[in-house]
Amino acid sequence: MDIKDQIIYLDNNATTPVDERVLAAMMPFLTTNYANANSTHLFGVGAYEAVKTARNQVANLIGAEAYEIIFTSGSTEAINLAIKGVAENYSAKGKHIITVATEHTAVLDTCHYLETKGFEVTYLPVMPDGLIELSVLKNALRKDTILVSVMMANNETGVIQPITEIAELSHSVGALFMTDATQAIGKIPVDVDSLSIDLLCMSGHKIYAPKGIGALYIRQRNNRIKIPALIHGGGHERGFRSGTLNVPGIVALGSACALAQKEMIKNAEHILALSLQTIHRVLINSIRENYDVINGYQIPGVGKMVFENKLKN
Repeated sequence: MDIKDQIIYLDNNATTPVDERVLAAMMPFLTTNYANANSTHLFGVGAYEAVKTARNQVANLIGAEAYEIIFTSGSTEAINLAIKGVAENYSAKGKHIITVATEHTAVLDTCHYLETKGFEVTYLPVMPDGLIELSVLKNALRKDTILVSVMMANNETGVIQPITEIAELSHSVGALFMTDATQAIGKIPVDVDSLSIDLLCMSGHKIYAPKGIGALYIRQRNNRIKIPALIHGGGHERGFRSGTLNVPGIVALGSACALAQKEMIKNAEHILALSLQTIHRVLINSIRENYDVINGYQIPGVGKMVFENKLKN
């Protein structure tokens, strides 16, 4: 028997399988309708329309406009395009960037690179619960701060940062606010307008689309964000990201976003049920006669009954 048949995969935060419905949506663009989306013949028009639909599906999921969505190879490229683009285009205002010590390496490594180019980066610490302290962010902000980049949902702890408050503080000094929303998209409601987000990064393989496709949201309404291209050659994606479009991947990402928007509440309820079941089976059954630790708190032996009642309610 294959070892894979004896284990259960519990690493969907790292990557997900491709949803069968997503696969069905993208397959025609791998087999029969394989034309480039910028071709003017009939096959190309079909690919173009499919990309247009997908762009709308991605935009709808985050409350953006379709023309604010730039397709990339994933979050890492989107992060590089956003941070390096802001650094280059807004350096006349200042060369100070703020991020968090617990960010993904795609953000941290990009910031380290910019430090070699004369930029100053402040790495905010987090509190024991994984959240940043807003007063610490406020004190770190300066007149020459051009960008604040804070991950929406942490890829290791799952902690969700107070995005609205962070964006408000960032804008108070004229800095742009960017968030790596890779672990949040499709799992919790995200609206770029209500959250005051200027730049947002996402990746398809976290939400049941294939690897190798992602997107960057760049605000173009009400304080248009201007950043230069990272990749040149053809002027694709409104000049932000040249290169032949990955039509199958784009269609898959759009399909995954549409499904996530439709099924988010149902999926959240399912995950909550699984979480409570795990707590009950793994943690509750491990409580000793006197004390045990659940989520960092010591619970007396009699606490088992109280905790179980809370789970039921």
